[in-house]
Amino acid sequence: MTTALIRTVILYLALMVGLRLLGKRQIGELEPSELVLTLIISDLAAVPMQDFGIPLVNGLLPIVTLLCLSLLLSFLNLKSVRLRSLLCGRPTAIIREGKLLQKEMAKNRLTVDELLEQLRGQGISDLAAVKYAILETSGKVSVFPYAREAPLTPAAAGLEVPDDVVLPILLINDGRLMERNLRAAGRDTKWLEAQLRSRGLTSTAQVFLLTVDDSGTVVCVPKEECV
Repeated sequence: MTTALIRTVILYLALMVGLRLLGKRQIGELEPSELVLTLIISDLAAVPMQDFGIPLVNGLLPIVTLLCLSLLLSFLNLKSVRLRSLLCGRPTAIIREGKLLQKEMAKNRLTVDELLEQLRGQGISDLAAVKYAILETSGKVSVFPYAREAPLTPAAAGLEVPDDVVLPILLINDGRLMERNLRAAGRDTKWLEAQLRSRGLTSTAQVFLLTVDDSGTVVCVPKEECV
């Protein structure tokens, strides 16, 4: 029982570290080579978890080898456009100047239903509104509507608007103080304590969420039991 637990934990941690090295992507955003690698590694890890007759090193060795191979290919992809297009493919236009390219859709096994689903996901219900649609290597469709169909922006209307876009920095997350973020925001614990006192709070444990942005605006959400 103990052996099974230890082997499972070691393999799990090894997989987590390896997949973390591959980058932050969700399953739907993986390139074909990355998806194949993930499936193979999952299958390899299941064998030593179930068969105690296989030494743990023998189970880890193929996984480490595949991860090293993947990192090598990632490095080569950065250096070679030809290799990158061979392994990952290239983006393909499936709508150009409002015309649906049926041959390209057939070549990429993209059905009309799938295309319409992708368009609906981006708030477009009419094919006539699309000027360009690009099938990305991840399988998602990037859509560029005609200017007459695009949402009106201040720039398109010739209006000058103040740049009020700010990036909030998370300082307290479910009662836990994010000290690195606090330093990055140029604040200290005395400032934080003053913010809490002004809201009738005595400790970070009473705060569910607290952020501060570049303009100094603080958003504080106490925990429900502290309200």
